[in-house]
Parts: sequence; C-alpha cells; structure tokens
Amino acid sequence: MKIRKIIFIAVLLLVVIVCGVIGYMSLLNVGFVDALYMTVITITTVGYKEVAVMNNAAKIFSIAIIFSGLAVVGYGLSAVAATFFEGRFRNAWRTKRMETKISMLKNHYIVCGAGEIGYTVIKCFLESNLDFVVIENHPERVADLKKEGVLTVLGDATHEDALEEARIKRAQGVVCTLSNDADNVFTVLTAKQMNEKVYIVSKAIEKNAHAKLLKAGADKTISPNEIGGQRMAALIIRPSVISFLDVITQAGEVTLDLEEIVISPRSELAGQMLRDAKIPERTGLIILALESPGDPNIRFNPKSSELLKGEDTMVVLGTQEQIQKLRELACK
Repeated sequence: MKIRKIIFIAVLLLVVIVCGVIGYMSLLNVGFVDALYMTVITITTVGYKEVAVMNNAAKIFSIAIIFSGLAVVGYGLSAVAATFFEGRFRNAWRTKRMETKISMLKNHYIVCGAGEIGYTVIKCFLESNLDFVVIENHPERVADLKKEGVLTVLGDATHEDALEEARIKRAQGVVCTLSNDADNVFTVLTAKQMNEKVYIVSKAIEKNAHAKLLKAGADKTISPNEIGGQRMAALIIRPSVISFLDVITQAGEVTLDLEEIVISPRSELAGQMLRDAKIPERTGLIILALESPGDPNIRFNPKSSELLKGEDTMVVLGTQEQIQKLRELACK
C-alpha cells in the first residue's frame, strides 16, 4: 500500500477522534480524558459504560461518531486487504503467465547466471528480440528480471530440474556465465547430456578452464579477462581498427551490424553466382564472407564468380533494415 494512502487513512481517523473529543467535551461537559475515552469506546463499539448521562444530542452525536469511525476503520482494513491480496494475485498471475510462456519456448536460448556478464548477454538478447530464458539462483535478481519482463527460472543451473524447467531439450543454445569455472563445467556437462545438439558458449575464468569446458562439451569458451586485456592493448596499438569494430558492433548511436544469413535451398539465390544475385545492389549490404556446410574454410571477400548454394552462410555488414531485406531474399 502506498504511503500516501496510509497517511490519508491516519488523517481521517485523527479527524474523527478530534471531532469526537471536542463534541463530547461540549455536549457532556466532561474533561479531555473522559471525552477521549468516550470517543475511543464509541468508535471501537466495545460497549463500556458512559462517563456521564447521555442526552439526546450526545446520543445522536455518538451515532455519527460510530458510523464515521467504522467507515474510516473499514476503509483502512479494506485497503490493506486489497493491497495484500492484489499483490499476491498479481504475483501468482505473473508467475503462471511466465511459466506458460517458458513451456511454449522452442529453438530458444538459455542464459545461466545473471551476474554482470550474464546481464550484458541478456541486454543483447533483448535488443535482438531473441527468445530466451534465464536461470538464476538469487531471488532478488530473479525478481528484478521478472519486473523487466524477462523469462526467468529461479534455480541452480547445475541441476537438471532447472535446465528441464528452462526447456533445455528444445533449446538451440546455452550461455554459461556462472561465477566460477567448476559450476560452468558442471552446467555444460549436464546441459550436453540432456541435449547433445545444443550449442554452448561458456565463460572461462582461469587459464586452464578452456580445456576443461571444451572437454565437458562446450562449443566455444570466452575469457572476459583476456578479451578485456586484448581490447585495452588494441586501443593503444590500433585505435583506428578498434573504432571501426565499435561501428560494426553498434557502439554509440551507429546502426551498422554484422550478421550471418543462411540461404534456404528454396531461395531464388540458391544456384546463382554472386554477381548475378546482385545482393549489394538489391540490399545495400557488404558481403564479407561465405561459408559452406562441411567446408572448414571460410571464403573472405568472396569473388563475384562464387556459386551460392542452399545452406550456405553469408556474413554481411549493414543496417538491420538491409539485413532484413537479405533475410527475406534468402528465405524465398
């Protein structure tokens, strides 16, 4: 219940008491304490004996005090009850709605841990409009994420039940950002056993953690400390290159982005040479690389004679609007 409402109810009750004291002092010709006593027993309707002989005016005044007091007290109790039950109902409804959404997820991502790095991942996923669910074992963080509308499971990501609740068997990717390597290794191992096809990226803290995580089943490992150090060094050694990278990773207000687009076998692009597809002319995108399934070599700066095939992946640079145009062409 808001503090303003509490103050309002208290003021109303105080007004009734003050009016009652003044009224009884005038009508019954009694002192302050007796008048206050009469006011309190009248408002609470406890039924004790009056302190003086009640005349008709005092009786009518008592009736008015009784109704006024009951109205104020009743309003206060109803406000407290409404706030309590409304809050519980709202939380129950929100939890049930979230559980329903999670149960319907498919080809989604799971973020294990909502610490500093995990929250950064969450923000990126929100900006990209991806379907994902977060597993976090701190109730305060879970409550904050739920307020932001983020699908969240309260639990330990190292346990199968939490991963099961996050629909690990239908997920296409897992991001492990737990606070220590042991928990990340155990989470990767458990997730891979429950869904061997899921793609897992894990945070690595210690230097020897990379090998353990890869052995447990992680597809990629990232060391925030190493990346941070490399970036700081690069800012000194190659500041112009880093400025360019900031542009293509949407730093500041720039809208350029790197994206990968998979060509559908049914697309009009499949079977065409790159020069005939005229992707830059039709979309405004820059094609940086091509990758074919089963071919470990990525063709950077592909030639115009490259043949586009179904299931090929194009790495492009451009705005989200331009990327959406290519995505539509690649899916037709």
